[in-house]
Amino acid sequence: MAQIFTASADAKLRLFAGAVALAILMAGALWWSAASSSYRTGVDWVSEQPVPFSHQHHAGELGIDCRYCHDTVETSAKAGLPPTETCMTCHSQIWTDAPMLAPVRKSLATGEPLEWNRVARVPDYVYFDHSIHVATGVPCKTCHGRVDLMPLMKQAKPFEMGWCLDCHRDPAPELRPPSEVTRMDWSGFDDDLAAHRDYGALVVEARGIEPDRLDDCNVCHR
Repeated sequence: MAQIFTASADAKLRLFAGAVALAILMAGALWWSAASSSYRTGVDWVSEQPVPFSHQHHAGELGIDCRYCHDTVETSAKAGLPPTETCMTCHSQIWTDAPMLAPVRKSLATGEPLEWNRVARVPDYVYFDHSIHVATGVPCKTCHGRVDLMPLMKQAKPFEMGWCLDCHRDPAPELRPPSEVTRMDWSGFDDDLAAHRDYGALVVEARGIEPDRLDDCNVCHR
């Protein structure tokens, strides 16, 4: 009976199987790289704005509290964006003729609000309430990063479900006194992580928070 396979068939089969396995591994690595890339998550990307507003200057150098501009963050699900009148509280007195502030002056003159582009955004099917987080003591920095060091505002966190769940399942280490939530450089617990966790545990207990229920689907998907 004639031989069906050549002497090199086994080697070729092994080579083919190795190539297929390598291709699968490379495809998986590329998928993982793309899934975690800043292009997909938006982390560190800067959104174009009608005015190049610098949080580094306003929140950092001048020390303006977050709530001065985002004035509904303590009472509403949304933090709110400042109306033109808030900007002009200062800029009717300083930098009055600055070219970069021309859109602000035009907005005041015409009554047309500035159209700021959202930087931090969760999907439409996710419910997020700023006021609940602020009242509980979740600092702005946890989600928005050190905005006081950002010349132009950029997204600091991925806002993916896994990232949110990590905090919901163990919120205590993230909490601080509500009076300090807007402080970017606050370090009250940095030298005593155990005290930080103990404080957070007390807050969780006092507010009746049940961490084992914070990851229920209906908490964020309503």
